Amino acid sequence: MAENILRIYSWNVNGIRSGFKKGSFQEFLATHKPDILGVQETKAEEAQVLDSLKAFPEYHWTFSCGAKKGYSGTAVFSRVKPNAVACDLGIAACDGEGRVVRAEFADFILFNVYFPNGKSREERLRYKMDFYEAFQKMCEELVAQGKHVVVCGDVNTAHTEIDLARPKANAKISGFLPEERAWMDRFLAAGFHDVFREANPGKPDQYTWWDMQSGARARNVGWRIDYFFVSASLRNRVKRAYILPEVMGSDHCPVGIDLAI
Repeated sequence: MAENILRIYSWNVNGIRSGFKKGSFQEFLATHKPDILGVQETKAEEAQVLDSLKAFPEYHWTFSCGAKKGYSGTAVFSRVKPNAVACDLGIAACDGEGRVVRAEFADFILFNVYFPNGKSREERLRYKMDFYEAFQKMCEELVAQGKHVVVCGDVNTAHTEIDLARPKANAKISGFLPEERAWMDRFLAAGFHDVFREANPGKPDQYTWWDMQSGARARNVGWRIDYFFVSASLRNRVKRAYILPEVMGSDHCPVGIDLAI
């Protein structure tokens, strides 16, 4: 009996209004036809793109927006309507910036997350680390309840030296700090799987973000900071994990998995 495959993508679009204006977002939907798409850094409320969204009636969507206009933001698009959605972690200290959409489907829970960036100042790095810990706790609690969990999004950290082009030059920069990388170690040790790296254990030059100002994308001087993680119960159901560097329209490119259902 043939398996049914669910194609799930994640993409930091760096402004969904810009993506619609340039045509890159609707082109991606039309070309790749995701069953589920997690979007980060939308920088918009649903009402601001509603007319554009109406061109895709096959999708249900949920937007999570923060208090600050034009900042952060996440959204989930899915062909099947989720059984339930939530747009926070339920923790006041970590919420308010529109960084999470949790969508519960029949067989698994999807977290689409735009994890904080810690580069601007020490307070933001502390916020980022607190967010990491709170998020891991929630995921572990759900797994302990017997739930299957998929996590996608912009993690804002490259895990190991193979995950960025210039590890030594960035060893003291947020996004590759020892404490950030140690959290990723702990998250994986807790039973979650970085499915792309497990499928490509020694493959270099696989990046998902490039600095636009320096023209880094043309030279492939990048970072792999966009990930899919799955709980151990789903690991064998991930049939493929991939990066789509050819898709333009943002300083990030999409990543995806094919999940047997």
